[in-house]
Amino acid sequence: MLQTALSAAPTTLLFAPCGNKLSPVLFSQRRRSLALLPRWHFNRTRPRPKPKPKPFSAVAATENGVFSSPEMAKSFDFTSEERIYNWWESQGYFRPNFDRGSVPFVISMPPPNVTGSLHMGHAMFVTLEDIMVRYHRMKGRPTLWLPGTDHAGIATQLVVERMLASEGIKRAELSRDEFTKHVWEWKEKYGGTITNQIRRLGASCDWTREHFTLDEQLSRAVIEAFVRLHEKGLIYQGSYMVNWSPSLQTAVSDLEVEYSEESGTLYYIKYRVAGGSRSDYLTIATTRPETLFGDVAIAVHPKDDRYSKYVGMMAIVPMTYGRHIPIISDRHVDKDFGTGVLKISPGHDHNDYLLARKLGLPILNIMNKDGTLNKVAGLYCGLDRFEARKKLWAELEETGLAVKQEAHTLRVPRSQRGGEIIEPLVSKQWFVTMEPLAEKALRAVERGELTIIPERFEKIYNHWLSNIKDWCISRQLWWGHRIPVWYIVGKDCEEEYIVARSADEALEKARAKYGNNVEIYQDPDVLDTWFSSALWPFSTLGWPDVSEEDFRRFYPTTMLETGHDILFFWVARMVMMGIEFTGTIPFSHVYLHGLIRDSQGRKMSKTLGNVIDPIDTIKDFGTDALRFTLALGTPGQDLNLSTERLTANKAFTNKLWNAGNFLLQNLPTQNDASAWKNILAYKFDSEESLIGIPLPERWVVSKLHLLIDMTTASYDKFFFGDVGRETYDFFWGDFADWYIEASKARLYNSRGHSDSSVAQAVLLYVFENILKLLHPFMPFVTEELWQALPQRKEALMVSHWPQTSLPRHANSIKKFENFQALTRAIRNARAEYSVEPGKRISASIVASEEVIQYISEEKEVLALLSRLDAQNVHFTNSPPGDAEQSVHLVAGEGLEAYLPLADMIDISAEVERLSRRLSKMQTEYDRLKARLSSPNFVEKAPEDVVHGVQEKAAEAEEKIILTKNRLALLKSSVLVTE
Repeated sequence: MLQTALSAAPTTLLFAPCGNKLSPVLFSQRRRSLALLPRWHFNRTRPRPKPKPKPFSAVAATENGVFSSPEMAKSFDFTSEERIYNWWESQGYFRPNFDRGSVPFVISMPPPNVTGSLHMGHAMFVTLEDIMVRYHRMKGRPTLWLPGTDHAGIATQLVVERMLASEGIKRAELSRDEFTKHVWEWKEKYGGTITNQIRRLGASCDWTREHFTLDEQLSRAVIEAFVRLHEKGLIYQGSYMVNWSPSLQTAVSDLEVEYSEESGTLYYIKYRVAGGSRSDYLTIATTRPETLFGDVAIAVHPKDDRYSKYVGMMAIVPMTYGRHIPIISDRHVDKDFGTGVLKISPGHDHNDYLLARKLGLPILNIMNKDGTLNKVAGLYCGLDRFEARKKLWAELEETGLAVKQEAHTLRVPRSQRGGEIIEPLVSKQWFVTMEPLAEKALRAVERGELTIIPERFEKIYNHWLSNIKDWCISRQLWWGHRIPVWYIVGKDCEEEYIVARSADEALEKARAKYGNNVEIYQDPDVLDTWFSSALWPFSTLGWPDVSEEDFRRFYPTTMLETGHDILFFWVARMVMMGIEFTGTIPFSHVYLHGLIRDSQGRKMSKTLGNVIDPIDTIKDFGTDALRFTLALGTPGQDLNLSTERLTANKAFTNKLWNAGNFLLQNLPTQNDASAWKNILAYKFDSEESLIGIPLPERWVVSKLHLLIDMTTASYDKFFFGDVGRETYDFFWGDFADWYIEASKARLYNSRGHSDSSVAQAVLLYVFENILKLLHPFMPFVTEELWQALPQRKEALMVSHWPQTSLPRHANSIKKFENFQALTRAIRNARAEYSVEPGKRISASIVASEEVIQYISEEKEVLALLSRLDAQNVHFTNSPPGDAEQSVHLVAGEGLEAYLPLADMIDISAEVERLSRRLSKMQTEYDRLKARLSSPNFVEKAPEDVVHGVQEKAAEAEEKIILTKNRLALLKSSVLVTE
């Protein structure tokens, strides 16, 4: 549980409860300096009491301050993120609250490995899930985001083995209990690293409900699941092909095998035909010659005329003292690979294993668990598989059975954990029969009970489940959930065993069947980590105790968010197990995100040196910038992450901060009750309220109301990229660039008190709603800004989401767009004629009476935004008398402007400047034309060089024409620009 100074410190309300009185903590003339709270400190995972949440209205901060303000700092200080997070948690905001709603929104966090350290994949899922959780919390739904970590059987055991090895201790020297004690000690010391880092990302999950997959409750659920599946006949023991890790000496899941393209060798070997002449042999191409000791047949294609005469005969396996195997035909043989002859080694190749089972061929295992060859390999027994390969090839060369070697690119299966090459091996393991479970999971999607986002992954989900194989759930490890199976001493393990929920229950069952003197021992294997993970959505809520309050309130959950790469390995298994054990799907929606790649679209790897560390990124750019960048992706699509994107979104954070500073600088002082009364009197939730405010204010409020509707709809559809882009564009393009600038005409040049108060009211209203819309994306800077604003009676993260379907004036939006077009036209003309930025110029605005009416009402705003001399801005329905000596601008249909040329430039000086420029351009143009007129150049120069010169000449000619036209117009003192 998070321990901070906040929990015990005396507190003071940010805003006093009486009337509109503002807290002196935030609005005293000289604010106190803010002391940083102590560094974060977390206890290790332990069962926790669940304290009652504080009312959401009771927002409290420490006496020495939690929040800073834009008035005190030039930019948002990233170090304050930890203080804000600690304060949120101390207030109980992360826990579900039923005061405002009854239908909960529930997400189970994908449990990261307890050995893990934060990477961008974690940052992605934390960002997306926190966006969902914060949005629905603000919508008033009781929100539970349930965190936890996975015991990560293989990864954790490997880490601890390496740690012990550094101390000179080998696992083989320890008993099982001694080793697991070391693992628990390691977990207690280092296991909280990943959760601390997840907090650093702003994850608003309920840490009072944090779970670990080896917790007592979850372990009980795992055993119960195994027993129930076994009782239904869905768990069995058998010998089948698995992925085997020789160094770890355990089976590993498909997910823990990574394939890499590597340079290798294709070996060509002669297999003599039994009973034939010396010229009767088949040449086989193989990448693993050492597996020939496990060959049980040779296959050729039925239509391959080269070998048809040998089908039905026997071949002699090299170096085996004459062992014979049949030569068969099968249409699955690729005639074009190698020599078109396939050696079948079903004990050490997945495809060969399936083919052998189909054809009824025997399965021969040549390898020990540690990757050395066994007695089947004869004289090679005891050699490592790779040493055996070298020795075998050398001896094949000596005997004349080696034909040749060729370089060949191999797809090599390597252990995700240790990096070693995985060995396909037939091994006795425990399996779950998956087909009956998969059928129900398929129907859940078919019936629309489960929605997968994006929809295209439904096809992958359906394909996997329609072609599902039985699941190997046993692992030869010491760290994990021990398989709840006990064997009878002196009995056949495959025939005589007991499945029970505890050792006492197993002994009781054994005595009932075999007598009181029976002795039992437990299966040494543990369950696949994914087995416990498959139960995660309901085991964390109390299952198998379905009467548990959390189970009744929060199951089934709402959303499962994770990477698309584990749709089958985890998501599908959770669906199957949820339906099997609870009778319903564990969640109604699945949201799949893509992978994070570097700026060039490459997968991040230590080898390429392109790994971006989230914690380092947070230090440089802030959590909010990182989250905003990650959230702009498209569901299921990979996202290219670059420093440029992060820098741009850090600038966005600063822009928000600066806007907050502008707003605070232009609000009344706290003791100006009259001013605050005027500001708070403005409401924007009715048509009548909008009609009574000026055009710029009607425009920005209308645009805001449209934005609220669009972003709310996008949030509900999980289109987070759209939310981010729409809100970014509105804030930067509409609010900051236009309305804040327009408001200065009221704030700085106000003709009356009401003008400034309407601007202040609109600035406050729009900005606080922007903060609400952005809070799920950028929680820290938005909360900091929110707390600096007046009238904050609650934390932003638990404030009410903006109301939708608020009034908006489409006609006002159109009118202000005309106003913007006019402003842009004047600005462009000023830039084109290099008018000094500080120079005010005259203007005549020509339009219809209707347009003139609403443009002229905002003359001060127009003058401010366009740098016009307000005293010399005239409105008319016909061109002015000096039109021929003016720059003529067409801003839109029925809206024009005339800018007196004499106001903008010194005509004589401009004619002289353009004449000199024209002379230089003509010289350059003549030079280019001369080159193009030369036969030597045109005929001998490379085509792209000639083309480049032609383009430059055409461009120069165009500039000359434009400059001549400008000169002609200036000289005649008539300049019209359409």
